[in-house]
Order: sequence, then structure tokens, then C-alpha cells
Amino acid sequence: MSDASPDDLGDLLEQPEPGFRQVMSCVFGIHEHETRTYLLLLDQPGSTVEELANQLERDRSNVNRSLSTLLDRGLVERERRLLDSGGYVYQYTGVELPEAKEMLHGALDEWTEHVHGVIETFDGDA
Repeated sequence: MSDASPDDLGDLLEQPEPGFRQVMSCVFGIHEHETRTYLLLLDQPGSTVEELANQLERDRSNVNRSLSTLLDRGLVERERRLLDSGGYVYQYTGVELPEAKEMLHGALDEWTEHVHGVIETFDGDA
């Protein structure tokens, strides 16, 4: 699991039926606003930072930081589009939901395997 804190995991485990957003945030170690950005990109693929900032009612610099985190986690893809007037703009698309679910399963499996290893090496000394 990526950067999930024990508090995040504890909160998730205490929920009888955690929501998808909560699971995404915990497993990928991302904040709620980053999860919202990802979900918006599923609905509006090819969005620019400016379009996302308007839709999310957030500052462009904050949206840029969210997109950087999502890119690092492999949840978003970025494509450069040339503008007719010169220059370029980046367009962002969320990784398709089935792939994101696979990533969630993989991260949880990896974490579980790690924790099992920690348990096995425990010898009673704190």
C-alpha cells in the first residue's frame, strides 16, 4: 500500500462497508481531493488543469499537485496536445476503472504478504 498511515488503515478497518473513495485514499495513500480528481477524469477524459480546476472549484496549483500524485501512483495518464496558436497543453485521463481495481487488489495483496512476513519474523521481543 502506498503511503497509507496506520490511522488511515485503522479508519478503513473500522468501517463495516467502506466506500470506494475511502478505499482508494487508504490503499494508494492519496487524499480525498485526489480521489475526486481521479473520479472526475473518469467522467471527463482528456481534461486540462484549467478545466479540472473549474470543475473541482480548486486552485490550478492544487490541481497540478493532485495530478502529480495521481501520475506517480499510475492512476492518471498525461498527453501533450499542440495548440493551433502555438504552444501546448497537457490533457489528463484517468486509468480505466477495471485497471484501477486491479491495482487496488495488487497493492492490498502485496501489503498483506508483507505483513504476513513481519508476523513470521516476530520473536516476542518488542
